[in-house]
Amino acid sequence: MRQYISSIKLLAQRTLLVFVAYQLCRLGFYAFNKTYFPAVDAGVFVGGLLYDLSAIGFINLIFIALHLPPGQFKYHPRYQKNLKLAFFVVNLLFIATNFVDFEYYKFTGRRSSFGLITAKGMENEIMGLLPSFLSAYWFLPLGFALFAYLFWKALGTAHFDTPIGKTTKSTLAKETALLLVFMSLGLLMARGGFGKKPIRIVDAVTYSGIGNSALILNTPYSILKTMGSKETLTDPKFFSGQELNSIFNPVLETKPQGAANKKNVVVLILESFGDENIHKGYTPFLDSLLTQSYYFKNGFANGKLSIDAVPSALSSIPSLMNSSIISSGYSLNEVYGLPKIMKKQGYSTSFFHGAFNGSQNFDQYCKVAGFDAYYGKNEYVGPEAFDGKWGIFDEEFLQFFTQKISDFKQPFFTSLFTISSHVPFIMPEKYAGKFPKGTTEIHETIGYTDYALRKFFARAKKEAWYSNTVFVITADHCSIFGKGAYTTAVGKFRIPLAFFDPSNPTFKGVIEKNFQQIDILPSLLDYLNIKDKVVTYGKSFRSPKDFVVTYLDNVYNYLQGDYYLAFDGQKSIGLYNWKKDPMLRHNLLQTDLQRRNKMERFIKAYVQSFNERVIANQLIAH
Repeated sequence: MRQYISSIKLLAQRTLLVFVAYQLCRLGFYAFNKTYFPAVDAGVFVGGLLYDLSAIGFINLIFIALHLPPGQFKYHPRYQKNLKLAFFVVNLLFIATNFVDFEYYKFTGRRSSFGLITAKGMENEIMGLLPSFLSAYWFLPLGFALFAYLFWKALGTAHFDTPIGKTTKSTLAKETALLLVFMSLGLLMARGGFGKKPIRIVDAVTYSGIGNSALILNTPYSILKTMGSKETLTDPKFFSGQELNSIFNPVLETKPQGAANKKNVVVLILESFGDENIHKGYTPFLDSLLTQSYYFKNGFANGKLSIDAVPSALSSIPSLMNSSIISSGYSLNEVYGLPKIMKKQGYSTSFFHGAFNGSQNFDQYCKVAGFDAYYGKNEYVGPEAFDGKWGIFDEEFLQFFTQKISDFKQPFFTSLFTISSHVPFIMPEKYAGKFPKGTTEIHETIGYTDYALRKFFARAKKEAWYSNTVFVITADHCSIFGKGAYTTAVGKFRIPLAFFDPSNPTFKGVIEKNFQQIDILPSLLDYLNIKDKVVTYGKSFRSPKDFVVTYLDNVYNYLQGDYYLAFDGQKSIGLYNWKKDPMLRHNLLQTDLQRRNKMERFIKAYVQSFNERVIANQLIAH
């Protein structure tokens, strides 16, 4: 039994080493992303310990069995050498995902899931982008290599006496009993303690303040919990059908008084043009264009990723899951968005994106959404303009876009998604030094895309279709470089949103009401006088309603006027006046009960309606 006790000590030492490694990873994650966590408290570390132990328990159950099996074979040097190597490789691979999120979190706003870490929807371009990521973030693989070396050294080498003779029945019984005890402890760690149910990702929000869930979680746990399964929505059943529709009904039936206005529609989705990047001197053309537009000062994206923006802006489907609907198990649900609506009105429809075809599953979604044509890198015709990594530079692709739509039969509905202000922020060599470098690496490419946009409008003005066109200008999401109020659950979603109609000089002004990407669809129906019946989770620009709903890190963010309610799916966890308190420091949850109850009632109905319809594939009104 003496050697068996030594095996237990070796397992304990190695497990403790992994535990310490997880704590160092949390500190590293915080150091790289501390601007996103302005209010860290003790709950972060208490909850973090629980999730770390859970991940370690899951991953190392097999190693408990391999360290402590009954019998003497485990003491052989070759067995111990292979056991050490396997323990090192498996644990190191999972720890590596924490290193990935040191930087990747800035892009997603949440810990990576299995789908995110495998770059689903990015298969075609990942090999081209990977060298750029490694070059830009060279310090991460270098730091990880040093960590791996120290981790290997710290694991130590087991030294046991050469087994002699057979193990007695009494010893086998004792070893078996101890193995069962330690396997039970491992299972207890994995489930997160003695609670009625194992801990879940969503439970992280209960340990600390709003927005700290990612700091409490660890990436291995997040990956394990999402591995091998599609995200499945649950139907909360807060209200009966009739009561539900009385609180929130997504079915909108428009009944215009006159004939439809057959204006062309161009929706421009600008990569990473978050509110933090405009009006700062980097976007002189866009800043000027907004003064001639119907501009929503309080505009919001409905997601944090590019893949979220397309269904939100074009089909009025908010991003209320941890994965985008485009890459979820509901990706083939029927949708009745702007492509089908406009086609029904006699429009030709098309979508343009200068990246590799297949990028982020946009081409697949365009088929589901009902676009007539998709134009990606493969369809581009023009001067050589491949950036070497990602796709066609914005200037040339926007010119290609102008040429193509000038050949379209009117009326047409089309959308273009820019790419140049995206990691790895590649600039055309001919414009070296032309645009301000700014304070972050995105600013130069923001300036370049703004210049490309200027050239697009200069050419478009000369085309016959220009004066009969309404332009929608929006961003897909904020950039990763926001500071201060742009790091809160409200600020993380703020983007420019505007309508520009060159034939209607009265259709302009700065609008204070809250407006979001999913409001684009009902607003266009309203503005163009289109009669139809649709399912929309947004509202028209003419509606007196003033709400915005977003979702991040298992929290629903609901804005109504000046107030923001954080809802975890079952209960409210925060209420703030986000305009007077932009850093969200003063929680009014216990002092403004009437507002809290009213807002909670709405968000419950909104979430229930969304979940029910997505589950039942009922995003089309009948």
